[in-house]
Amino acid sequence: MAYNPFRHFWLKAVAVGIATLLWVMVGGEKQVERSLRAPLELQNVPASLELAGDAPSAVDVRVRGTSSALGRLAQGDVMAVLDVASAKPGRNLFQMAPSSVRVPFGVGVTYAGPATISLVFEPQAAKRVPVVPVVDGDPAPGYAVVRVLVEPAEVEVVGPQSALEDLRQATTETVSVKAAVKPIRESVAIGILNSAARLRNPQNASVTIDIQPARVDRTIAGVTVQMANLRAGLSARSLPLKAAVTVRGVEAVLSALGTDAIDATVDLAGLGAGRYTLPVHVAPRTAWEVVRVEPAEVRVTIR
Repeated sequence: MAYNPFRHFWLKAVAVGIATLLWVMVGGEKQVERSLRAPLELQNVPASLELAGDAPSAVDVRVRGTSSALGRLAQGDVMAVLDVASAKPGRNLFQMAPSSVRVPFGVGVTYAGPATISLVFEPQAAKRVPVVPVVDGDPAPGYAVVRVLVEPAEVEVVGPQSALEDLRQATTETVSVKAAVKPIRESVAIGILNSAARLRNPQNASVTIDIQPARVDRTIAGVTVQMANLRAGLSARSLPLKAAVTVRGVEAVLSALGTDAIDATVDLAGLGAGRYTLPVHVAPRTAWEVVRVEPAEVRVTIR
């Protein structure tokens, strides 16, 4: 079949008309310029270097295009990219040109600035520091925090040398013990208070807080000082005859503790008749511990 240029003539005419109309509409739009702030992205940072201080987060950019093209610009469509592959330790100067700005098709860049950007780089350093958990609040009345454990106990941080020189510890998110009556175990994030440093391997810490009934002190007066290991045929007497013993333990246990439950003794092993100044010994128990004995020594007469 021979080609007929007039076949579907009206469809072709309509298509040409629409194309012509679009060309007129687009070609008739005025070119305009707009100023905006474009995010700055650093590329090809050498692995052995760290940026010291803050880099500009954005640069000033002027873009040119039709009103409709610029009106369609969305966040992220315009991005300034700075290649820092040539960076060396110390202060570096990099040039920012319009060609360093990425824009959508149909939009041009007439200006990007500042024209010179100053960045300081330092050698990357690493350091191991302890993890110190942050505990907030107080347990319920009558209870106390006995022990706080954190795992891992230390982490490795990396960053510019100057940022790590004074860095002594990593910290955790806060763990609350408010009104607690039993042990607490939580998984919380580990962080570095110096924003220039970071964890080599971001991770969480497991914080275990042992909460037990509070231990209090109680002084029990009138405890008889007993003579131990006295040789046969001899008698002994202490001055004073009684002592005051301060013990530490759970309040519920100490409240029921009497003088008969405490053994205060003076060891007379190997001693003959005479006068001696000897220490008073109090045997501890699993439920409480001895804080002090008053008097710590007594005068003993052996006859």
